[in-house]
Amino acid sequence: MRPERVILNAKSPLINSPAWMALLDHFERVNQIHMVDLFEQDSDRFSRYSIQFNEMLLDYSKNRVTDVTMQLLFDLAKQANIEKFRDKMFAGEKINNTEGRAVLHTALRNRSDKPVFVDDENVMPLVENELAKMREFSEKVRKGEWIGYAGLPITNIVNIGIGGSDLGPNMVCRALEPYSHKSLRVHFVSNVDASHIEQMLIHLRPETTLFIIASKTFTTQETLTNAETAKKWFLEGAGRATEDDIAKHFVAVSTNEEKVKAFGIDPKNMFRFWDWVGGRYSLWSAVGLSSAIYVGMDNFIELLEGAHEMDKHFQEAPLEENMPVILAMLGIWYGNFFNAESSAVLPYDHNLRMLPAYLEQADMESNGKSVDREGRQATYSTGKIIWGAEGINGQHAFYQLLHQGTRLIPTDFIASVQSHGNHHNHSQILASNFLAQTEALMKGRDMEETRQQLVEANIELHKAENRLPHMIFGGNQPSNSIVIKKLTPRSLGSLLAMYEHKIFVQGMVWNLNSYDQWGVELGKKLAHNILDELESGDDLFDHDSSTKGLLDWFRTNS
Repeated sequence: MRPERVILNAKSPLINSPAWMALLDHFERVNQIHMVDLFEQDSDRFSRYSIQFNEMLLDYSKNRVTDVTMQLLFDLAKQANIEKFRDKMFAGEKINNTEGRAVLHTALRNRSDKPVFVDDENVMPLVENELAKMREFSEKVRKGEWIGYAGLPITNIVNIGIGGSDLGPNMVCRALEPYSHKSLRVHFVSNVDASHIEQMLIHLRPETTLFIIASKTFTTQETLTNAETAKKWFLEGAGRATEDDIAKHFVAVSTNEEKVKAFGIDPKNMFRFWDWVGGRYSLWSAVGLSSAIYVGMDNFIELLEGAHEMDKHFQEAPLEENMPVILAMLGIWYGNFFNAESSAVLPYDHNLRMLPAYLEQADMESNGKSVDREGRQATYSTGKIIWGAEGINGQHAFYQLLHQGTRLIPTDFIASVQSHGNHHNHSQILASNFLAQTEALMKGRDMEETRQQLVEANIELHKAENRLPHMIFGGNQPSNSIVIKKLTPRSLGSLLAMYEHKIFVQGMVWNLNSYDQWGVELGKKLAHNILDELESGDDLFDHDSSTKGLLDWFRTNS
């Protein structure tokens, strides 16, 4: 496939730039190179195209790149002033230019003694105070000292949120389940479909359940609807409980004390974060309260430590040795020059099963933009579609398309060497599949090799000749292998921070504001309008014939 030249115009400084044009010319010379040939030409390719950071290894040797490719990609990163924007972000400058906000999720996990300023205020005391409050509360719950209205300790925590207030802590709790408190269970409710909360509440007892309502503004429709349902369930099912007892079973993570208090939650049980923390980057904040209770505050701090270590790597390592930068620029290479439309994340670790869903939001809500930082229409491809699932299950589902489909889909394979499970043979089988799939995607299998395998299997070729075209694999499918020694709170923190910074780098190369999300607003506004019409039965707004017909169908059949 050839990238489009016709999109060049004077309003596209990126694709008219020297680095971009050099990459375009280079692409036309190397895009047909097969990775098998690259490995045959360079026996040292793995060591030259891999990086180790603490107990994490990134192998990017199975990519359709040469030394020249990588240097040109780093030139593009430098042209985009990645280092300058990175330093602005860590310094608390308002790089979220459409909302006039700093972007400081990194301050939430700053484990150094360096101050971080926003509008001339050092925010680190605020962060440390909130962490101390989280520790005090989480330890009370874990020790059975937080007592409900009936004098019983908490056994179930229900996090009610949506988006970053759900996906982040949910993913962390699942990933770190081996570190969880064995007497506590954690549940997550996000869907406003009543089936979600009803099917969960039916298994719980009001007297031993703690609800965490996570909403920055405390006005999010889906979250507040579920919160009100939970409150009604609590009051109706708790017998002798009163409104005053809500304070013993409901806490809030928010910035809106007035709304929290009106709901019935004691402001003393409100945990805060700030407008310089984006929702999809908020798991490091008090939004992670459910995680802190479930795995313990010491492990939550280890999560922050691991992320902080990756932050330092991102700040200090040269671009050519920088994990997030390398991953980001490889994504640019495939998305903007090979026209790859999507990228897959495939964890070979059951505890990381929610990572693809988490990264879908982190990436696509950040860089799913068609207007650049200056308000110009982007005339080049921006954020790719991110998708994925557990790799071992995917092998029996969608890997057929990865191996023999017509689309180029770069993949990230993620694995842990040491398992938390007790059965070594399971780990060996998992590892063998992880290694085999990256090799198979790279090498493929040609006609001659396929014939040879049929001969070795004692299959007569004249009987299998019609099968041969269906058994050939083109290979040359690029992948990154990210291997961690063991999935721990610290290694998870580093892994997540690496992806966050990868997203940042790609956004800066594309000249996007990765930290607003205006694309979610229109649907919310229209939903409020249509809800008024559903509840009133009246036509209050103009709609197209499709929406009007669907609205009438809902009314007729409700």
